[in-house]
Amino acid sequence: MPGITSSASYQPADVSRPVLETTVGGVLREAAEQAAGTIALVEGTPGPGGRRRWSYADLLAASEGAARALLGRFAPGERVAVWAPNSPEWLLMEFGAALAGLTLVTVNPALRAGEAAHVLGQSRAHGVVLAPAYRGADLPEVLAQVRGRLPGLREVISLADWDSFVRSGSPAERLPDAGPDDEAQIPYTSGTTGLPKGAILRHRGITNSARFCAEILQAGPGDVWVNPMPLFHTAGCALFTLGPVQGRFTQVLAPGFDRGLVLHLIESERGTALAGVPTMLLAQLDHPDFPGRDLSQVRSAFAGGATVPPALVRRIESAAGVPLSIQYGQTEASCITQTRPGDSPADRAETLGRPHPQVEVQITHPATRETLPAGSVGEILTRGYHVMKGYFASPAAASEAIDTEGWLHTGDLGCMDERGYCRIEGRLKEMIIRGGENIYPREIEQLLHTHPGVADVAVVGVPDDYWGEQVAAFVRPAPGSPVTQDDLASYCRARLAAHKTPRHWVFADAFPLTASGKVQKFILREQLTSHTATPPGHSPHHPARGDGPGCRHLALSAPLLPILPAGTGPSPASCRTTLHRTGQTGGFGASIWTKIYDTPGVPASPRPPVSKPPA
Repeated sequence: MPGITSSASYQPADVSRPVLETTVGGVLREAAEQAAGTIALVEGTPGPGGRRRWSYADLLAASEGAARALLGRFAPGERVAVWAPNSPEWLLMEFGAALAGLTLVTVNPALRAGEAAHVLGQSRAHGVVLAPAYRGADLPEVLAQVRGRLPGLREVISLADWDSFVRSGSPAERLPDAGPDDEAQIPYTSGTTGLPKGAILRHRGITNSARFCAEILQAGPGDVWVNPMPLFHTAGCALFTLGPVQGRFTQVLAPGFDRGLVLHLIESERGTALAGVPTMLLAQLDHPDFPGRDLSQVRSAFAGGATVPPALVRRIESAAGVPLSIQYGQTEASCITQTRPGDSPADRAETLGRPHPQVEVQITHPATRETLPAGSVGEILTRGYHVMKGYFASPAAASEAIDTEGWLHTGDLGCMDERGYCRIEGRLKEMIIRGGENIYPREIEQLLHTHPGVADVAVVGVPDDYWGEQVAAFVRPAPGSPVTQDDLASYCRARLAAHKTPRHWVFADAFPLTASGKVQKFILREQLTSHTATPPGHSPHHPARGDGPGCRHLALSAPLLPILPAGTGPSPASCRTTLHRTGQTGGFGASIWTKIYDTPGVPASPRPPVSKPPA
């Protein structure tokens, strides 16, 4: 159903497709009844001969076994965390917890002791199922370091003992009936702006959102989705998992993101979709084997989890030969909008699409909360079945996020045209106010992404005594590119108003990322404003860029995407520096010598002060 044309930035819910009263365990039972012999899950190991496979009947039986074992230790309504990388057993825990009436707390396996203590303690988890190790870290030992701070944690179950754990369940154990409105999962926000919060997601919300995503992509029996996403992320355990279950097709679960392995799995398992966050898709396109892979069976592509530059959309569509669908959502609300395969190329590349069925969206003034005219930039609000119940044990934060009328204030800046197609402009907290002028980092980032010398870019605002804020651009140059700050400043000046041209330029080999691939801009801002100095001399990575006036050195401690192995994307190998532990979300970090350059022609005080408009 097309969006309703409106002069206001508001789209009412499309009620032509129903919200079903479903649960995570219930949709698996239905799939086992209707498609018992269909392959539901394939373990995505490198060697095809060693891949374990589960039909829907097998998956239900194994999940019910896990549920009975869980009920031997926990009561319905209690919270159990899973702290492990991707594995079939992770999914058995997801379905088992749902069938047992438990709430699943999803934990990033890359978290260090203090971070894990926050998630396990703040969620008041009664138990944790954890892997024996992850990327060199002994997870039981990490847990032991903080166990004394977790008085409510009474059960620790190792995935190394999974078979014996399942055998501990009683076949006579009666499984409870969970309801659609019950709490299904508590994932934690990605930490792009501060301490992660636990979003309480209902069964109805995650099942229907995943179903609508799959239906929009026209996926159904015969499809095969290779899942490269971490399961602790809602895209991995909801969209890539509950979408196939409700569509009666197959999920191939990758153990982690390795671009070569994911391409191999798509080819060898006859995968029908190319999907992931933008960093994953970019890494796959840049793999030297990509042109030679047989991807002829791929008929759709989709991306989400971070903003997707239009240039990347067009590149993916050209390379894969299929339309790319972008999903926009949040941990707190699953999918909100999505571009459709049948949308025009311009809409697919330049917008976030239209709202999902049964989802309301409006753009409001951040201060007055009035609905804005179509085309105006404001905060994106959404309301519907998909919105979280609240933040766990954080009522003040929940009431700040969800108003009394049920609208979730996303904190994202965007606009909506008369047809209901939305665009993202950035985060409300990331908007730069320079001399009373509102500057949206997304606009500058989109432009710089079109420069051939730029692999990635992040734009932030930094304090300025005169203007209030100035624009700073962090740039990851394309491999082998000799691009300089003068090149990029000239590129911007020719295409942007002068006040939008970045005043400061920072060249880096990697950015601090959350585990889902989002740039942690608050870390970039903090490290830039702290003026961390490096030893004098040229930058070892970019010696050709020189040491002109106003050039300062900066040492960035950049946590890396934990699911990227060496040699793929922003990894320890690509940073070519000594690895060290960091306390930031993301696990390993790389100390990256960079330089800050001030743009000539963008002085700090070019004209008399401009009064800022009232807030």
